[in-house]
Amino acid sequence: MIIEVNVPVFAESVTEGTLVEWHKKTGEAVARDEVLVDIETDKVVLEVPAPQAGVLVEIIVQNGETVESQQVIAKIDTEAAASAGTPEEKTASAAPQQEENKPAGNNSQAGVAMPAAAKLAAEKGVDINSVQGSGRDGRVLKEDVANAQAAPKAAAPAVSAPQGARPEERVPMSRLRARVAERLLASQQENAILTTFNEVNMKPVMDLRNKYKEKFEKEHGVKLGFMSFFVKAAVAALKKFPVVNASVDGKDIVYHGYFDIGIAIGSPRGLVVPILRDADQMSIADIEKAIVDYAVKAKDGKISLDDLTGGTFSITNGGTFGSMMSTPIINPPQSAILGMHATKERAVVENGQVVVRPMMYLALSYDHRIIDGREAVLTLVTIKDLLEDPARLLLDL
Repeated sequence: MIIEVNVPVFAESVTEGTLVEWHKKTGEAVARDEVLVDIETDKVVLEVPAPQAGVLVEIIVQNGETVESQQVIAKIDTEAAASAGTPEEKTASAAPQQEENKPAGNNSQAGVAMPAAAKLAAEKGVDINSVQGSGRDGRVLKEDVANAQAAPKAAAPAVSAPQGARPEERVPMSRLRARVAERLLASQQENAILTTFNEVNMKPVMDLRNKYKEKFEKEHGVKLGFMSFFVKAAVAALKKFPVVNASVDGKDIVYHGYFDIGIAIGSPRGLVVPILRDADQMSIADIEKAIVDYAVKAKDGKISLDDLTGGTFSITNGGTFGSMMSTPIINPPQSAILGMHATKERAVVENGQVVVRPMMYLALSYDHRIIDGREAVLTLVTIKDLLEDPARLLLDL
């Protein structure tokens, strides 16, 4: 019986995707639920499993081609034997297929190289063993090789190119990167973005964390970080100023009676913003566990569309990379975003005395169409006050 392999149903906001890499070849046996192909959308990479066991008898859509939701991309014969193909075909194809599908190397930083990636690496003279894979289970994709190739060229000595040469390389954006660029540009064009700044003394939170971090990890099985305190402080501030948690829909303001907080996370494929749903009902341990889970999923390329859908407010931490100050861009259709930055010891005045404190600059970008400066400033001040007296977070004060 011949059955069809279809593209999964995309989320409402996703119209098409790109077929990244087939993991099986025509004539090969497949098991039920075995991953056949990866499809990249502008949000996530989807793994398409085999609907039934059998033999892959036809591949309709090739690597790199655009696909739509529920499109037929291949066919499987569920009654064919696993040894499909004539003896001559199997003899001719076995060696090159085994060679192409074997791991690229034993380097601990490199995963299995996809055929297209291995081919590009050979053409460009890139050591595939040194390439960090961004695909599932660390698989090295074609774009990983392209990115790895670009880096050495930038750092290469001048003698590696003809004198006076000015080499360039044009690499197409991934679908995710193109979508991020599109959304950020639209955000700046459609929102009246304004940013207000403040600074917070992180010593109280740091002291609390240092005091309880070992007991916390032993009790909950996850490290106590700083993001959970910011999430809790942000939710408390949003409850006091609901318009900051609202969104614009045409000429209407939609006030959300829930608090779905987006946490910006860097991944090998680019920035993703998974959602902590009903964050007001989560404990600090719940928040820390969810963030760790999302970070692992982002690294492994397993973030789902559901993980990224929705959100009423976002938090981004540029301080992880050393940023001291920035103006974060709102993530539509949200109306505000909180930017965290690097914590640095600075001289500050307390009770008339100059003291050294670990200080962090905070930035709140907001849509001035619906949020006035008063609400924005007071929201940021509330977050600051709660972080400087974290006991209030526990006592709901």
